[in-house]
Amino acid sequence: MITMLLIDNFFINILFAIAALIGIALSIRSSLAFWYSTSNQQKTLIDQINALLPQTQCGQCSFEGCLPYAGAIARGSAINQCPPGGEATIIRLAQLLNDYPKPLNPAHGRIEPIKIAFIREAECIGCTKCIQACPVDAIIGGAKLMHTVIASECTGCDLCVAPCPVDCIDMLALPAQNPWQWQLPTELQSTAAARR
Repeated sequence: MITMLLIDNFFINILFAIAALIGIALSIRSSLAFWYSTSNQQKTLIDQINALLPQTQCGQCSFEGCLPYAGAIARGSAINQCPPGGEATIIRLAQLLNDYPKPLNPAHGRIEPIKIAFIREAECIGCTKCIQACPVDAIIGGAKLMHTVIASECTGCDLCVAPCPVDCIDMLALPAQNPWQWQLPTELQSTAAARR
């Protein structure tokens, strides 16, 4: 009889232990599902914020690039720390986050016209320090050879200027974008003028 009671208690304890483990597993599963859905929503918000940033990777916002700054904004950091993005980016971020636009925080710089780096190639000694500093790989060249900037890739972050030991890098304003217009050949121009 005592043996039967011990066996019954043993099985009851095992059943309680199994039920407790199932309860814990279900609790963990629901916690993970909540975390995963929250994490995906947060990731989507970070991606949306990052898409609004200028992708200069300049670090003026006090973060290592646009994506880390986007993550910080999603967690509640200020939206007015990006000089390259300027007022337009601050307004778009405020609209996305249902926040009020604030003026650019002067501690992070000031809004300036977009510039690109230009290397005075005759003065370049090929030290590669500018290449190492460029966050977007917009500078090409080899050690002890002339370097040049790929203008279409340069974001104007200005990070290549300071490490240059011979000060041969200038930040130049982008030329105004003029829409290209096709010129009619001269014989067609005279025909078109005659029709008017």
